[in-house]
Amino acid sequence: MTGATREMFYNEALGEALRLEMERDERVIVLGEDIAEHGGAFQVTAGLLDKFGPTRIRQTPISELGIVGAAVGAALTGLRPVVELMYVDFSGLAMDQLVNQAAQNRFMFGGQARVPMVMRTQGGSGRGNAAQHSKSLEAWFTHVAGLKVVMPSTPADAKGLLTSAIRDDDPVIFLEHKLLYRTKGQVPSGEYLVPLGKADVKRAGTDLTIVTWSREVLFSLEAAGKLAADGIEAEVIDLRSLVPLDRDAVLASVRRTHRLLVVHEAIKRGGYGGEIAAIVAEEAFDDLDAPPRRLAGLETPIPYAQHLEKTVVPQVDDIVRVAKELVA
Repeated sequence: MTGATREMFYNEALGEALRLEMERDERVIVLGEDIAEHGGAFQVTAGLLDKFGPTRIRQTPISELGIVGAAVGAALTGLRPVVELMYVDFSGLAMDQLVNQAAQNRFMFGGQARVPMVMRTQGGSGRGNAAQHSKSLEAWFTHVAGLKVVMPSTPADAKGLLTSAIRDDDPVIFLEHKLLYRTKGQVPSGEYLVPLGKADVKRAGTDLTIVTWSREVLFSLEAAGKLAADGIEAEVIDLRSLVPLDRDAVLASVRRTHRLLVVHEAIKRGGYGGEIAAIVAEEAFDDLDAPPRRLAGLETPIPYAQHLEKTVVPQVDDIVRVAKELVA
């Protein structure tokens, strides 16, 4: 980052991106549950109603299908809607609009129709919200042609990626981890964009490559610090965007370190980590000194009890343990 910065919470950085884009482009509107007077479940839209009014900050009923359907229609008619769903767990209710409408209109109409909308929502565990409010469902969306999928881990990336997502002419699924909202970091002031599809090396290393995203980036960085104390230098790559994917960054790192560990919170079976491991196996097999490893969520609903919750998704010590096995 260059230029002036200031320390902000993750949710504040998202709110600033929304405010700046609404000031810049009057076509940007926001729709969702409790986003107006209440400012959203995690206060991302706090203050926007007073500044932009109820025409552009649209409070909606609790109807995920209706909210997303309205956003698709608004986007097709020239607006740039940003939808907030309270929990990714309920995005399934809106899948017909996302999969059969938002993702495909551009292709079905030969590029004459575009759906420039963003669907923001949050997921992940760690807050005792139990099975129906703690899922990590990014793999659902990455499987749909026509959707872009973004998962920022830091306040600066949250601001820059949301700005780019709003300006994108395709539908973007923007997934935020609920335990990142109150994390702090330096955020560039004013207009700030992070391109979609550009990974970030959060920590350089030589002995293994850890590919990760969202909250597991923070865990992986802490794990890399512990590994360094034992003489193991792990490179931590934050994908930031799963679609489009920065394949070159992953392959270049693995070709230098010769070992791959993919870490994500979502359930391992059918998870996006399998895609990363497959790409490396197909395109960099001869560069590997060990089989790729995946460390991910267990195949179980997220428990309510917090001491159990931590046992089903990767924690810092889990990453340290598997990394040491990989380099042994």
